[in-house]
Amino acid sequence: MQKILAYPLSAIYLTCFGLCLLVFHPIQWISFNVFGYNTLKKAVSILNLCLIRCSHILGTTYTFDNPHTIPTNRPLIIVANHQSMHDIPPIIWWMHKHHPKFVSKIELGKGIPSVSYNLVHGGSVLIDRKDSKQALGQIMKLGKYIEEHNRSAVIFPEGTRSRTGHPKPFQTTGLKVLMKQAPSALIVPISINNSWKMLRYGKFPNGLGNHITFKVHEPLENTGNSEELIAKVEEIVTKGVTSFK
Repeated sequence: MQKILAYPLSAIYLTCFGLCLLVFHPIQWISFNVFGYNTLKKAVSILNLCLIRCSHILGTTYTFDNPHTIPTNRPLIIVANHQSMHDIPPIIWWMHKHHPKFVSKIELGKGIPSVSYNLVHGGSVLIDRKDSKQALGQIMKLGKYIEEHNRSAVIFPEGTRSRTGHPKPFQTTGLKVLMKQAPSALIVPISINNSWKMLRYGKFPNGLGNHITFKVHEPLENTGNSEELIAKVEEIVTKGVTSFK
């Protein structure tokens, strides 16, 4: 019965989602080309709040648990598990003070209204998974960027999203590069739960009535021992992922 109901609700949701992307694309263009980066960043934050609101059509609710006072005058490396595209708007919205930028696959850099524009012009980097030299060069660029501008890099070290919610082992190379290029960055682990259930039936229809949670763990200083620190971050993130159980 729930899956049957999911079809019309998903159609309405995707229509609203698409309209948001179409409406905010020219808004982003004007924001960036007329007023500059800071106005673009505000437009992107509001867009992602709208995308969150669209998901309420599906009965989706959110808890973003961040009990920590995270400074805005230094860079961050936000490390999270990855379950679906629904991981991204809440991080952009609730962490907007920290100017989150993403390591995204190169395919997202063109053809998607609003999304592609922000990825290309907003400070994120696009990597070609088939070209490790290009990918590492882009991640290095992002590390230098956040170090210089006191912004945040969001990285999903699993590489690809988990379709069952069960955490995958971290691929550590990109994270090591970020930590090396942004040595003053705080490492912020985040555990995401239940986002994968939005795609429990595949791309269509969407799952209904999901409570997606984000647990922001205590930030960690970069001690210089990347192997030890990454292992600790992976343990923290993984222990906080319970929605597959």
